[in-house]
Amino acid sequence: MINSLRRWWQIRTGRYETPFDTDVPFWTVSLIFHLALILMLAKVLVPSPETNRVGELVSEASDAPIEIDEILPDEMDIFETDVEDIGSEVEEALESEAASAPVLEFLSDEDVSVEEAEFETGEILAAEIAESVNTTTPSLEVLAVRGTAGRSLKSTSGAVDRITEEIRLRMDEGNLMVVWLFDQSASLRAQRTQLAKQFDRVYQQIAQFQDMANLESDDRDLNPPLLTDIFQFGKSVSGLLPKPTYDIDKLRAAVAKVSRDNSGEENVMTAVMQVTKKYRAMARPDARTGKPKRNVMLILVTDEAGDDVARTDEAVRVCVNANVSVYTIGVPAPFGRPITEVKWVDPDPEFDQSPQLARVDQGPETPRPERLKLDFVNGRDDLEQIDSGFGPFYLTRLCHETGGIYFAVHPNRNGGRRVRWGDVKNYASKLNYFFDPEIMRRYQPSYVSINSYDQELKANKARRALVTAAEYTQTGALQAPQLRFPRLNEATFVRQVSEAQKDAAFVTPAIEQLFEILKAGEADREKEEEARWQAGYDLAMGRAIAAKLRASTYNAMLALAKTSLKFDPPKNADTPQNNTWVLRPSNEIQTGSRDERLALKAKTYLERVTSEHPGTPWALLAREELRIPIGWQWHQTYTAPPKPPEPGNNNNVDRGNERRPMMNRDPKQRRAIPKL
Repeated sequence: MINSLRRWWQIRTGRYETPFDTDVPFWTVSLIFHLALILMLAKVLVPSPETNRVGELVSEASDAPIEIDEILPDEMDIFETDVEDIGSEVEEALESEAASAPVLEFLSDEDVSVEEAEFETGEILAAEIAESVNTTTPSLEVLAVRGTAGRSLKSTSGAVDRITEEIRLRMDEGNLMVVWLFDQSASLRAQRTQLAKQFDRVYQQIAQFQDMANLESDDRDLNPPLLTDIFQFGKSVSGLLPKPTYDIDKLRAAVAKVSRDNSGEENVMTAVMQVTKKYRAMARPDARTGKPKRNVMLILVTDEAGDDVARTDEAVRVCVNANVSVYTIGVPAPFGRPITEVKWVDPDPEFDQSPQLARVDQGPETPRPERLKLDFVNGRDDLEQIDSGFGPFYLTRLCHETGGIYFAVHPNRNGGRRVRWGDVKNYASKLNYFFDPEIMRRYQPSYVSINSYDQELKANKARRALVTAAEYTQTGALQAPQLRFPRLNEATFVRQVSEAQKDAAFVTPAIEQLFEILKAGEADREKEEEARWQAGYDLAMGRAIAAKLRASTYNAMLALAKTSLKFDPPKNADTPQNNTWVLRPSNEIQTGSRDERLALKAKTYLERVTSEHPGTPWALLAREELRIPIGWQWHQTYTAPPKPPEPGNNNNVDRGNERRPMMNRDPKQRRAIPKL
């Protein structure tokens, strides 16, 4: 019933998100429905003077032709806010692995070919439906239904609760086949353990729902409303059940058999297509009824972006043509970066249990990079990992295009404060900041094919300039430049200043090139209307100008030190003569009016990011850039000359203070991190 209301709302409004989703309790919907039913019954049972007139109107309406236009959703919400931890905390204990199941024969691609029909992604095509429906069956309207781009959660239990609800909604439409597909990578082991403990809750709730349907036990055994199949994937795909079942004991045992794939490969799109091909005949409409034998939904459990994302278009086509919705319990993508670092602890307690950093492919959130690779001048690495607010692009697009949901789960989600290393949960990615999902709604990436994305870039020079600059080679900027120059003797001082100028000269050409790339898109910046592109271009332009000025003014100030700087005389006879020049960041630009105008321009761009896009990754990076002044200023101080070495025999070392090794304590061996 609720699912029918959702479809009605989508057709009437063209929007996927409806008032009947999880934000409205089901008892409220039920109350409204029953009140409406009572009013309708009262209207039917109590005659009115207009009764005859109503009959005439109905008769007239039945003679009029009914036309239903295809309605496409104009706008999709990014994701529904739900950052509360609504389930149990992640348990650290890991269960032992079971033997890997054999690969099933039906997963071969030899007996099934992928359709080559062209289509607009996101639409449910009628081409394959028409093959199985005879000409006497009324034609079915094609409705483009897209899923939710992302839902940010703190624990897997929140995703499990939402998926349970989705299963119940799909069962309102008819019998359902649910296919679980588990990633076999070592990095997902803890999450699989947690999910296995919550697996019972899904099917216990569904069992109660089936009991409320008042089905005869014989009907339930012969044609159960819900069947489930379970697969595992890594380099290849294998089934964990001999056939689909509704027996919860068999399902529980199958989940426990998910084993680890040591290949380090996750061919997720291939796995999705192979499983979809197995069940697509079941999802096609029956020739007699016009309805599928069973609706099919596929649930992915993975913590990686996948190694075969080049097959995403193909996977979307297969799933959309088969009317199979894909849901994913996954991880957030790092902002503008493909790689994250995961806190890895050896699962075997016999080995060293100290945390290590393992690199995992979990991003980026866009098909092409939209964030500069530019270091900060204070020595901080710009590769710092922060939450993008979305899942990996290709997996999220697969869910979005097929009408599913991507659940971005991370145990360290908080109210915006920085996540310290000690707070990062084991086997979780090291993301230092998270952002409010409600704020990030405005900044959804465009979930289209790479060809369509490139066409969007061609339509606006600012977009094209941003992506071109982001794809540019890593630019080092002035990362931790030398700032202190003692002038104890002239030759040493000049040599130190010259070496520092070489560092500035080394990074200047790359920064200049970066600035010119972005400057080429400046004419179209004011034409840009999407918040994501506005924030991205303004941040990039502000940072590029700031980096360019810091390098050029640093070099100019060093040249000034060689020729024009003179120390002030001491204040009195007891004060030593200053002998050291120290360069400090300053808001004052001392290298000319042109540089002053450029500094003001950089500040304008960066401040526009912080004022127009607060609470986003772009604003966070802009604040960091603004925190450090763009210009430089010389200060003078005193450095004591080095003391001459004291005479003495260096061989007479007091060994009484040497640290002795601990007795009767052998350190545990540390194993290399497996390929994740």
